[in-house]
Amino acid sequence: MPTLFYVQGAPVGVVATMVGLLASVGGLVFGYDTGQISDILLLDDFKQRFAICTDPTDVSTCAFSKVRSGAIVGFFSVGTFFGSFGAAYVSDFLGRRRTMMLACLVYMVGLIIQLSASHAWVQYAMGRMVGGFGVGTLSVVVPMYQGEMSLPQIRGTVTAMYQLFVTFGILLANCVSIGARSIDSSGSWRTIVGLGLIWPLTLISGMIFMPESPRWLTGKGRMDDARVALARVRAIPAANADQDETIAREMDAVIAQAEAEKGMTAGWLDCFKPGQKTLYRTILGMALQSFQQLTGANYFFYFGATIFQSVGISDSFVTQIVLGAVNFVCTFGGLYVLGHFGRRWPLIIGGLWQSAWLFVFAAVGTARDPTSDQQIGSVMVASACMFILGFATTWAPGTWVVIGESFGPRTRAKQSALATGSNWFWNFLISFFTPYISGSIGYAYGFVFAGCNLAAALAVSLFSYESSELTLEAVDMMYNDPNCKPWTSHRWAPPGFNTRQEFTAAEASGHKSGVDVAHHEHKILTEHSPAGSDAHLRTHAV
Repeated sequence: MPTLFYVQGAPVGVVATMVGLLASVGGLVFGYDTGQISDILLLDDFKQRFAICTDPTDVSTCAFSKVRSGAIVGFFSVGTFFGSFGAAYVSDFLGRRRTMMLACLVYMVGLIIQLSASHAWVQYAMGRMVGGFGVGTLSVVVPMYQGEMSLPQIRGTVTAMYQLFVTFGILLANCVSIGARSIDSSGSWRTIVGLGLIWPLTLISGMIFMPESPRWLTGKGRMDDARVALARVRAIPAANADQDETIAREMDAVIAQAEAEKGMTAGWLDCFKPGQKTLYRTILGMALQSFQQLTGANYFFYFGATIFQSVGISDSFVTQIVLGAVNFVCTFGGLYVLGHFGRRWPLIIGGLWQSAWLFVFAAVGTARDPTSDQQIGSVMVASACMFILGFATTWAPGTWVVIGESFGPRTRAKQSALATGSNWFWNFLISFFTPYISGSIGYAYGFVFAGCNLAAALAVSLFSYESSELTLEAVDMMYNDPNCKPWTSHRWAPPGFNTRQEFTAAEASGHKSGVDVAHHEHKILTEHSPAGSDAHLRTHAV
């Protein structure tokens, strides 16, 4: 495979690039569905068909009840919640690659159910729930696949691309909506929904040519296939996979971890056992994904058109495009931030930044009536944009990166499902109850999210480890080092290395430096298997 460029001495080829670009189309599926519903709820034909109308021929008499609008928006999250848990079983059985393809097919079935709905809003909501099942599966498997496939030098950027495509999907849905709203018939909302079939078809077509995760292949005893998969990602000819020192070194580490856990089954209860800091990491992943929703971002994305219509913005569709564009453009900054500044500090600073702007949004909205003061409405839109700037560069991509690289191999799929399921659980609660809460306390709702952002920043500072520039096996070692604390984790390096930069350079060159890392990984993982003892841990903390 030809090398396209180098990052910290590591060759990045076509397949490694496609791991970021192609797999992230799963994020585009998610984003497009998220971005469209806020605008669809405002379309005349959609309201006449599915809202409550005193005169069905007069759209001005049609309005969605809070229950109905909450259900149409929220049933999608119900599907994603169950889809994320189903992904744990399917991805361990079928593999990451085929699971993504299956999830796309399920999502397409959901779209067909929506497109065939005529006047039954329940059918439309159920179609969104079926589609959500596919999206929930993708939201677990795509970051896991990217984390298992990517070079340590670019893993943060690659996994963050999932969120970049989410934001692109949201923006794309907003642009399609503003074009389709001029259609008088059901073609308005059916065009928006129907175009969503393109993205899963793209992902299915592309994944046919992509390799399976080498870590999944190793767990299934398919060592030769795993070596070839690693070679393809590392821009090394497949014919040289058996002789290349870089592949041999990485395979030693992967095999060592697989052998240490050989014969051990992983049930859901294993995710909550304290050994190997499994419980710690499960709770951390669930907390971070919950906080990503509690930042309040989807308060704007699900109900943005309605929110800004209420503050006197004449064209709320345009406002949605503005917010979507800010979200998309700023996520490019997130690729840079997470690739150069690690995971912990971006999440801490992002939480503080987001909290500050939500306080401004809520304070301005509650101090004066925004519907009678255009300047107040402008300040609120500006505050929302500044909030999204922070969210797009930190918490939006950051949580997907963390869960993609923090879990051990035996329970990785189930822990990822639990973490992502927490995200979708709060997604549903926010989408369903926001109309009620906003109706009761108005823009003071922003104060609630502001407080959640402060709590999120505090949680990261106290409990989250810095996992950048390490292989997944080294991350597992770091979590099991009793001398390593979250606030000192950025200085931790694998045994035999003084800094992570030394380790990264050695991994890129394929040369061993100091202690044999694979040997130490095997030793540590064996001693810390459920049959081992935590008393024998030996690692090196700088």
